[in-house]
Amino acid sequence: MQKKTVGILVAVTVFSFLMISHAKQGVSAENKKAADFALTNLNGKTIKLSDFKDKVIILNFWATRCPPCVQEIPDFIKLYNKYKDKGLVIIGISLDRGAKGVKRFCQSKGVNYPIVMGNYEVTKNYGGIMGIPTTFIIDKNRNIVKKFIGYASIDVFESKIKRLLE
Repeated sequence: MQKKTVGILVAVTVFSFLMISHAKQGVSAENKKAADFALTNLNGKTIKLSDFKDKVIILNFWATRCPPCVQEIPDFIKLYNKYKDKGLVIIGISLDRGAKGVKRFCQSKGVNYPIVMGNYEVTKNYGGIMGIPTTFIIDKNRNIVKKFIGYASIDVFESKIKRLLE
C-alpha cells in the first residue's frame, strides 16, 4: 500500500512538472473563436460565455484535486480584483464531480470570480482538455489569443491581458 501511494505521488509530481514546463512556453491557439457554452454555476444559475460581450476573458479548466490548479487560484483572485472594472472576466470551469464540494472549496479559498461545472461537451469544444490546469485567454471579439497547459504565473497572465484591455 505504501509503495502504491509513493508511486502515485511520483507520477503526479512528474506530470505537474511537465505541465509547468509546457505552460511557460504557451501553446498556440491559432486565433480560433472561443466556443459558446451554457454551464451551471455553483448557485444553479446558467452562465454563457456570450454573456460577457466586449470583455477579456481568462477561461480556466481546473479541479480541486489538482495542485497546480489550486496554486493558480490566489493569482486569479488578485487579477480579478485588479482588472474586473477594466473589462476582465475570469471563469473557472471545474472538472470535478459534484458542485457541493467545489462550492465549499471555493468558499474556503475566497474565490471571487464565476465558477461553473464543466462537462464533456465543453472540454471537447475547447480541443479536448488533456491536462489541467488548461487556461485560455480570450479577447473582446471572442478570439482565443493564447492557450496554456499547466501552471502559469500571475505575471504571464497579466502581461497578456493588459494589452487586450487597452
